[in-house]
Amino acid sequence: MLKQILSKLPGKSLKPESDEPSRADSAHSAESPRAVGRSHRPHGGSSSNAKRASSSAVFPASMVSGIEPLVPFKDVPNAEKMNLFVSKLSLCCVTFDFTDPVKSISDKDVKRKTLVELVDFVACGSMRFSEPAILAMCRMCAINLFRIFPPNYRASGGGENDDDEPMFDPAWPHLQLVYELLLKFISSTCLDAKVAKKYIDHSFIARLLELFDSEDPRERDCLKTILHRIYGKFMVHRPYIRKSINNIFYRFVFETEKHNGIGELLEIFGSVITGFALPLKEEHKIFLWRVLIPLHKPKSIGIYFQQLSYCVMQFIEKEPKLASIVIRGLLKYWPATNSHKEVMFLGELEEILEVINMVEFQRIMVPLFWRIGCCVNSLHFQVSERALFLWNNDLIVNLIAHNRQVILPIIFPALDRNVQSHWNPAVVNLTHNIRKMFLEMDEKLFISCHNHFKEEEAILISAAEKRKEAWKQLEHEASLRPVIGNTAVLVS
Repeated sequence: MLKQILSKLPGKSLKPESDEPSRADSAHSAESPRAVGRSHRPHGGSSSNAKRASSSAVFPASMVSGIEPLVPFKDVPNAEKMNLFVSKLSLCCVTFDFTDPVKSISDKDVKRKTLVELVDFVACGSMRFSEPAILAMCRMCAINLFRIFPPNYRASGGGENDDDEPMFDPAWPHLQLVYELLLKFISSTCLDAKVAKKYIDHSFIARLLELFDSEDPRERDCLKTILHRIYGKFMVHRPYIRKSINNIFYRFVFETEKHNGIGELLEIFGSVITGFALPLKEEHKIFLWRVLIPLHKPKSIGIYFQQLSYCVMQFIEKEPKLASIVIRGLLKYWPATNSHKEVMFLGELEEILEVINMVEFQRIMVPLFWRIGCCVNSLHFQVSERALFLWNNDLIVNLIAHNRQVILPIIFPALDRNVQSHWNPAVVNLTHNIRKMFLEMDEKLFISCHNHFKEEEAILISAAEKRKEAWKQLEHEASLRPVIGNTAVLVS
């Protein structure tokens, strides 16, 4: 058994092929011939010898000769513990086929126990990590985590169908331990960020970000925590992380509308926005206008709407004058045929109106209440009801009361049409209550709007009658003309 495990350990390090090798192929381990013959990768497929050599150039094998990897940490002196740590990491670079649960059971168990031991060692924080140890950790994580997802992982269309069951990775028992180890390693006070940034670099972060498209929600949750820790610990990488996440959002909104990790990436940004210094940089305002607001457009917004709304509100709380910009963006992307999205938009609108100041409100109140009037008249009762519920909010009623001279003439026709012809009794009752509220607020203005509406309605009725009469005359004239040749005639 011990010989079988040791036979899978990587051999000597390969020399770098170039000065700047790419880490893009680090998911493929450089194993010994026997190890290659027995290890399996359920997600990455077969790799070429060139890729293996390139991978080893970035993450060379770190097996320390003379150190038995199965020896517990407690049985070696402190001077040798870091070497044993590297040796155990090399042991964990062997991957297995988890699609077959009865294959290599004993080997898988040895690897699992080794990973647990590594997690405990890192958690105790007994000594600082050497540069070879950091290199070995990055190599082990790359081999176990970085993989290409098969096409069926993306067949769900980015979560448009809420009823679809998520796919769970059969390798999760080991992946979870690797993620836990990486998290504790990055969070450890024994890790020198100045040294680690050479290995946890842009390429490493880019591969981590690719994993956010995993169908497994457990994996995305682990990635979210790890990326947040990296953002906090490696300040030099912060601009790159923001830019890379922005690119994922751009691709999702304007190209594919398919990605499984938008919600988790927005959660990360939610905490990042909280730490933005005031006044906000132009870069951050551009992110709001070009990324967050267009994220309201995709059909699958329901999957990540809560996180998106939180990010938007963080910006408005940081800089209240952005409220009018956000509302204009919402009006730009307002759904015309999706009632469920309209209800969500109205909910977000209410949150914004609760914190908006009077100056910003007055800038957008005309187009805003024209849109609210359309929602009030919606034949979908949930949309109409949600729009009318805005008047249950005292803060919004206060804004309306101070600007009733402008708002009531806009909203009155919608209220009157609801009273006259809406099919839903609950909507009609709510509309009556709001009309009564406006009447008590300003009776003179209410009567003026009512009279103006009746006059306009009479004009419209008169125009409709004239149009109807004109058509009747045309029909009569057509009926009197004789039929000649192929001339079209009106058949009554």
